[in-house]
Amino acid sequence: MDTRRLPYLVELARLGSMRAVAETLQTSTSSVSQQIAALAHEAGVPLVEPDGRRVRLTPAGRRLAGHAVEILAAVDSARHDLDPHGDPAGTVRVAGFATAVRRSLMPIVAAFADEHPRVRLTIREHEPTEALALLDADAVDLALVYDYDLAPSAITPPPSALTRGPLWEARWGLGVPGEDAPAVAGPAAAVVGAYRDHDWIGNSRNRADEDVERLLASTAGFEPRMTHEADSLDLVEDLVVAGLGVGLLPVDRPVRPGVRVLELRDPQVRLRCRAVTRRGRASWPPLALVLGALR
Repeated sequence: MDTRRLPYLVELARLGSMRAVAETLQTSTSSVSQQIAALAHEAGVPLVEPDGRRVRLTPAGRRLAGHAVEILAAVDSARHDLDPHGDPAGTVRVAGFATAVRRSLMPIVAAFADEHPRVRLTIREHEPTEALALLDADAVDLALVYDYDLAPSAITPPPSALTRGPLWEARWGLGVPGEDAPAVAGPAAAVVGAYRDHDWIGNSRNRADEDVERLLASTAGFEPRMTHEADSLDLVEDLVVAGLGVGLLPVDRPVRPGVRVLELRDPQVRLRCRAVTRRGRASWPPLALVLGALR
């Protein structure tokens, strides 16, 4: 079986149409059809069947597509391991949320320019679901993503073709107007409950913040009035100062005058940052170098 044909089957399983596969792989629809037909001949079983004007994978095609992900990852890993001691060279494409880019990635950029001039980083700012979609499409090599310990399902678990590892955690609290913040003590339910009559701020590109806020509010016996959405922490602070709402902010991040971050405990709110790669790619020397520096 020619492993060079397997990406066509993997993309057909992911995208559902030969035209979409052709656009993704920058080839023609007829070429995709020919590669799938040749792969079926090599496998000895039909891999696709008619579905109206389109085609769909047969059960055997779905099973082989699952195996193909593992096979291609193993081939990549073997190829990257052929010269493990060579000077790393290549472009590592990274997508991640702004805080992780600033905290984890930017400190190593200057060092890489001096110590590893043949390794180049390209950076794209994206929320976790967006970064994972880019990784799944092989548009980036590394995704920096997050979720909260109180709402781990806020991020769809990576598919079997991806692997992830922890980078760091950070405590988050409730950002409120500083001048009139009540002296609230006790568990998180008491702190959150003091703001039951306020508007609340969620994230415009990720439901994780809103999920945590709704969970905390439920422990205090109310439904938060989700009014505003912002993915920029600076904008969240602006909204808080303007008296337009309250929302989650990192405890260890300096805030502008007029904002106070109230501690949340029992339970605490912890953001967990993770590095996610396609399975088998972490051994590629340039990417391995970046992952080692991040950890």
